[in-house]
Amino acid sequence: MQDDNICCMEAFMSGAIRPVAGGRGQETGTTETAGLPLIKDPHAVAPQDARELTRVFLQRLRELEEGTAAYQYARNTLIELSLPLVHFVAKRFRQRDDQYEDIRQVGTIGVIKAIDRFDLSREVEFTSFAIPYITGEIKRFFRDTTWAVHVPRRLQERRIELARATDRLEARVGRAPTTGELAENMMITVEEVAEVQVAANAYSTHSLQMPGNDHVEGKEGDTLLGRIGQCDPAIEQVENFNALRPALTDLGDRDRRILEMYFGEELTQQQIGDVLGISQMQVSRLLRRCLEQLRTAITQD
Repeated sequence: MQDDNICCMEAFMSGAIRPVAGGRGQETGTTETAGLPLIKDPHAVAPQDARELTRVFLQRLRELEEGTAAYQYARNTLIELSLPLVHFVAKRFRQRDDQYEDIRQVGTIGVIKAIDRFDLSREVEFTSFAIPYITGEIKRFFRDTTWAVHVPRRLQERRIELARATDRLEARVGRAPTTGELAENMMITVEEVAEVQVAANAYSTHSLQMPGNDHVEGKEGDTLLGRIGQCDPAIEQVENFNALRPALTDLGDRDRRILEMYFGEELTQQQIGDVLGISQMQVSRLLRRCLEQLRTAITQD
C-alpha cells in the first residue's frame, strides 16, 4: 500500500492524475457510475464546501469497489480536496524555501494514508484525523534525512532527550554533566546514555579531506584521512588462518595433503593426481568436498 501511495503522490505532483473534468456549475451533477458530484477544480472549492464534499466522497469510497474508475475518481478527488491541509501543516515545518516541495510531497503521502485508513463510524472529523498523519510523515522525513549517518529511530529520539537533559543539568550544576548524572536524570542506564552519545555523533559529519587543526592557511597540511590508520591486509589473513586452523584438523591426512599441494605448492589437479595415483576428476571432487566442508565449518562457527 505504501508503494501505491508514493506512486499516486508522484502522479499528482506531475499532473498525471486529475479528477474527472466537468464545466463550472457542474458541482451538483453526478457521474453515471458513482453518483458523485463532478468537480472541475478541487482547489477552487471553498473550505466549508470541501468539508461537506469530503464527507460525501469518503462515504461513497467505502461503498465502491476498489480498482474501478468510480473508486479512482472518488479517491483522487479526495486527495485533491485535502491538499490545503498539506499546505497548512507544511508551512509550520518549512525551514528553507528549497525544502518546501519535499515537505509538501511527503505530506501528501500522509493525506493518502489518512484517506485509506479513515473510519466513518468513529464520528471524527476527517481534518482532525488527517493532520496527525501529515505531521507524522513530515517528522519522519526530517528524522530520516537530516542525519548524516542513518541510526535507529529509537536513538534519534533519545538524542533529543539527551540534549535537553544536558542543558538542564549544565544550568543546575554549572558544568558538563557526567554520564551517571545524565543516566539518573533520563532514568536510563549508563550504558544506554553512552549508546545515545555515540549515535549523536552521526547527526553531523565532516569530510575526511578536511584540513587538520594545525592546518596553515595557504600551506598544504595533513587531512583527517591522512591521520587515520590504514587497514593492514595481513591482519585479515591472520584472522582467516586462525578460523581455518580447527577446521583443517578435522580433515583426513590425504585431504590436507591435497590442499597443501594445490594452494601451497600450486600444483595442477593433474599433477596432484599423478602424485597420489588418482585421476584428475577424483582430485577435483576431493578438492570441492574439502572446500565445502571448510566453508561449512567456518560459517557455523
